[in-house]
Amino acid sequence: MPKSKDVFTVAHRVSEADRVAANRHRGGILWFTGLSGAGKSTLAIELEKALFARRYQVYTLDGDNVRQGLNTDLGFSPADRTENIRRIGEVAALFAEAGFVVVTAFISPYRADRERIRARHPKYFNEVYINASLDVCEARDTKGLYRRARAGELKEFTGISAPYEPPAAAELEVRAGEKSIEACLADLLAFVERRLALK
Repeated sequence: MPKSKDVFTVAHRVSEADRVAANRHRGGILWFTGLSGAGKSTLAIELEKALFARRYQVYTLDGDNVRQGLNTDLGFSPADRTENIRRIGEVAALFAEAGFVVVTAFISPYRADRERIRARHPKYFNEVYINASLDVCEARDTKGLYRRARAGELKEFTGISAPYEPPAAAELEVRAGEKSIEACLADLLAFVERRLALK
């Protein structure tokens, strides 16, 4: 709720139906969640490229990128993680309302935070579980984060010193620990065509 009572909704002159007709697809949020190293960012960027080639209005919001701008004031405490996800949920919903397919790549470790976005924006929200086991993610460790977390250099690190709560009922589960990038991308493209494309 806004803190001020002097905030009013401004109606748009471009309807959602107009945007859908122009884009040939509905707007939506593909909320990627999973452990660090599961492949969220890699798959999000590949999906963005593939959808753009198919003439989709699409944009990726990545966790590292957003923390360099919109959320530079937030750390990694549970409260900061919750606020980080709340802000991104609202930004993603604005993109979706504008007719975009917005792909988000955030660990978003707490189920309650993800469900809060779903409750606020049920028309747009699609939870996509990028599922790779802790062993697989730690073996990849492309950024060296797990090594540093195991050494005690990183506090509140998801999967090591902080919890990760997997989705209870994601709209799509991508077995990124078992499949190739190409196979995962095919699953994602099929899901978008099924859920968001005009028939």
